[in-house]
Amino acid sequence: MHKLNVLIFGPSSFISTLDELKPFLKFNLLFDNINKNHEVILIHKETLKDKNKKNFIGKSSAIKIFASNKKDLLKNYDAYLELPANLKEINAAVENIFAKSRFSKNSSIEIKSYLLNKNEKKLYKQKDFIILTEKEIQLLELFLDIKKPISKDNILSTVWNYSADADTHTVETHIYRLRKKINDKFMDEKFILNSKTGYYL
Repeated sequence: MHKLNVLIFGPSSFISTLDELKPFLKFNLLFDNINKNHEVILIHKETLKDKNKKNFIGKSSAIKIFASNKKDLLKNYDAYLELPANLKEINAAVENIFAKSRFSKNSSIEIKSYLLNKNEKKLYKQKDFIILTEKEIQLLELFLDIKKPISKDNILSTVWNYSADADTHTVETHIYRLRKKINDKFMDEKFILNSKTGYYL
């Protein structure tokens, strides 16, 4: 089983403590070795006094865990480890945030210049987003899977399974509302296109 590589930034006392716990940790420790591949960075608050390390952390795409005795600067990080922390808490902080991040990535789909997060039910364009309904998500997934114009009848059969309370007007209404949401927020009139044979992205 692959063990995570965790890059550690902090004062000598913090590093020494982790080094002593090394045989019992469920991940590999990398001390200031920025050239080796790592999935997570564990950052002691004292690290932020070093401008070079602070810049490196800011540019890194790795998962960031902030270690401090108070919950400051948490908004800039993926997780928080309250100090002092015991072995169980350190292992849990790393494992939980990595699992959460992996789940989030698996639930995210790129669509044109957007990112669909199925877990959050949001469509992102950079930092802006709109909230989607379950049916709107299903519509987008269908458009992505087929990759060509889809008729209203095919949409109806796939997304609504020919429900008794749905017809082609239902499809038109949902697509109209989705288009309006996207255009109102992102000023994008061409996100969902249509031709004589149906709708497509």
